[in-house]
Amino acid sequence: MQDEIKKFLAYNGKISVVCANTTKIVEDARNIHDLSPVATAAMGRILTMAVIMGSELKGSKDKLTIQLKGDGPLGTIIVTTNSIPKVKGAISNPYVDLPLNEDGKLDVGSAIGRAGYLNIVKDIGLKDPYVGICPIVSGEIAEDFAEYFSKSEQKNTAVALGVLVDKDGVRRAGGYIITPMPDATDEEISKIEQAIFKAGAISKMLDNNMSLLDIARKITGDENIQVIEENKKLAYECDCSKEHMADALASIGKDELTNIIEEDGEAELICHFCNKKYHFNQRELFEILEELNLNERN
Repeated sequence: MQDEIKKFLAYNGKISVVCANTTKIVEDARNIHDLSPVATAAMGRILTMAVIMGSELKGSKDKLTIQLKGDGPLGTIIVTTNSIPKVKGAISNPYVDLPLNEDGKLDVGSAIGRAGYLNIVKDIGLKDPYVGICPIVSGEIAEDFAEYFSKSEQKNTAVALGVLVDKDGVRRAGGYIITPMPDATDEEISKIEQAIFKAGAISKMLDNNMSLLDIARKITGDENIQVIEENKKLAYECDCSKEHMADALASIGKDELTNIIEEDGEAELICHFCNKKYHFNQRELFEILEELNLNERN
């Protein structure tokens, strides 16, 4: 079962549904950041939502950034994606380990915290990016995104996000969002609410080897649901480079860069999104400093 996104229309076009299987992406993130089980569940849920939201972007240069900052031990999680979608993420404290909650599940809510904010930035080529911010309501992430859609985008959206972790890593990960169109009837919305309740967790459905089409049928109760788009190019991929890191060194200023050259003679930078290391020797640091001096004279 490969990672993919599928978009559907249910009840004769009155209900929009987007389903995603993100198992490999979340497992890649777990390996890259050496995430604990609860950190895997938290970051995996946000990566899944980023992929779903990223699939709505239109332009090749469009970018979406999600920042979830709570008062729990995980700290801040930042995830960015583009329209392909290719996604990457960073987390403050990847090794957090907490006891299971009272339901015997990973306690994502306590790891995130119940106070803080969810911040969404959409850069879609306009003069200024769209920025939406919403307080955390539970720390369970799916509920927090549902609140964001309601308050910031005025959409009543059902959100489900799940990551199933076992001793070998990520067993299944995925999610869905369901958004009624303005012409959806109360009866159709009621059918969906009942179907969601009966369907159970998205991660369990994926673990039962249900296809995204089967899941969409189950969570809507519409056997005649229509597939309108599918995307199988999902990937956890970082676009860092030595050039970007050189720009980061230049941004610290001439004085700080001079101190590094005189005291250390070299520098090593680590990308927060993929943990790749970039080494700069003394000659390369001098070149960055010289370019700063040249720009200043011009």
